[in-house]
Amino acid sequence: MGMGAAAFFYLLLSLWAQDATAADLGLTRSDFPREFVFGSGTSAYQYEGAVAEDGRSPSNWDTFTHAGRMADKSTGDVAADGYHKYMEDVKLMSETGLEAYRFSISWSRLIPSGRGAVNPKGLEYYNNLIDELVNHGIQVHITLHHVDLPQVLEDEYGGWLSPKIVEDFTAYADVCFREFGNRVASWTTMDEANIGVLGSYGNALFPPGRCSDPFGATKCTAGDSSIEPYIAANNILMAHASVFRLYRDKYQHKQKGIVGINIYSYWSYPLTNATADLEATQRCKDFLYGWILEPLVFGDYPQVMKKNVGSRLPPFTNVQSELIKGSLDFIGINHYFSVYVNDRPLDTGVRDYTADMSIDSRGSRTDPPAGQGPPTHTTSDPKGLQLALEYLKETYGNLPVYVQENGKQNFQPESILRQTNKVASLIV
Repeated sequence: MGMGAAAFFYLLLSLWAQDATAADLGLTRSDFPREFVFGSGTSAYQYEGAVAEDGRSPSNWDTFTHAGRMADKSTGDVAADGYHKYMEDVKLMSETGLEAYRFSISWSRLIPSGRGAVNPKGLEYYNNLIDELVNHGIQVHITLHHVDLPQVLEDEYGGWLSPKIVEDFTAYADVCFREFGNRVASWTTMDEANIGVLGSYGNALFPPGRCSDPFGATKCTAGDSSIEPYIAANNILMAHASVFRLYRDKYQHKQKGIVGINIYSYWSYPLTNATADLEATQRCKDFLYGWILEPLVFGDYPQVMKKNVGSRLPPFTNVQSELIKGSLDFIGINHYFSVYVNDRPLDTGVRDYTADMSIDSRGSRTDPPAGQGPPTHTTSDPKGLQLALEYLKETYGNLPVYVQENGKQNFQPESILRQTNKVASLIV
C-alpha cells in the first residue's frame, strides 16, 4: 500500500471512529482505489458448529471448551451454525457488498485423524462453500490454522510443541492446495502466530490451555510459560516455511495464489522521549512483530530477543534459517489499538514472554501503567494503524500488508446498529 493509500485509509478510519457514516460523507465505492477490497472473515470453530457431524473429529477447542475452560462456559458446538447456513450467509455477504471473505478450515473436519484419509463430507462442505462464494463474485481467502488442531495430534505428540507437526501440517496444507487452490486468491498459514502461542502456552486463554505459575490467567495442570511459547512459535515458523515452499514449488505457477502469515498488531508510542523509553518502544516492536517476521524475512530472531530470552529461545540451524528466510508473499495483521510504552528493568527471576520484553505499557499517556504486556483498556487510534502499516513495509522488505482484522470496540446498541464503528476485515 503506497503512502497515498495509507493516508486515505487513515482518513477513512478516522471518520468511522467519529461515528460518521459513508452516506453522511457522500462516500461510494468509486471513491476507493480499485485495489482496495472490502471483506469479512470468520474462523472455523467460531462459525461452523456441527462439531460431531459428518465425520468431524474433536479439535483442541472442543476439548478446551467442554472442560469448562471458557469464562462463560460457552462452546462452539453450534456457534453460528455456518455448516448448515453457509448459503444464506454468502447471500447476505453478496447483498452487503462484500468483495472478499476469509475463513479458516477445520483440520479436524477435513482430515479427522490429523493425517491420512480425507473426510469426503468435509471436502464437500468446503468445496460447496468456495463455489458459493465464487458464484457470488466474492474473493476467497483461506486461513489454514486458526488455533484449531485435531485433538488426536495433541494427544499423540503435544501438537505445536513437537517438530513432528511440521510434516503433518504440510500434508494437510497439500490437501487444501490440491482440492481448493484453483479458486483461492490468498492463503494465510497461521492466524495471529505471535499472540496465538501466548494464549495457548503462556496464559492458557486458548487451547490446549497450558501455563505455569504465576503467569497463567487460570490455574494450569501442565505447561511452562517461560519456554513453551517460544518452542511452539519455532515449530510454527518451520511449518509455515515448509508449506510456503510446497506451494511455491508445486502449485503457484498454475494457481497464481499467494501465501503469507497473520500476526496480531498494535502500535507502540514511547511514553517519553527519554532514550530508555525509545529503546523500550523498539523492543516492544521487535518482540511483537520481529518474533515472527524477522525469521521469515531475514532468517533469524531479533537480536534483542536472543539477548533477553537467552537459551529459552530455540536457535535455527543454518539449514533451517535458509528454509524460512524469504518465505512470505504478504504480511497479514489483526490490528485494534495502540499503547504507550516505557522502559522496565529486566526481571532477574523466572520470566515469561511479557517479562522478557522488559516494558510497561498503558492505553494513554495519562493512564497508570498496566504492567508487562498490553493494557486491557485501550482506545481507537487510526493514526497508529497507519504507522504500523508503514513500519511493517519499511522494516520487512516492502512486502504487501493485508489488514485482515480491524475494528473499534463499542458496546452501545445504537452504535452497533449503525455499523459505523467497526470494520470486520479489510484487505489492503
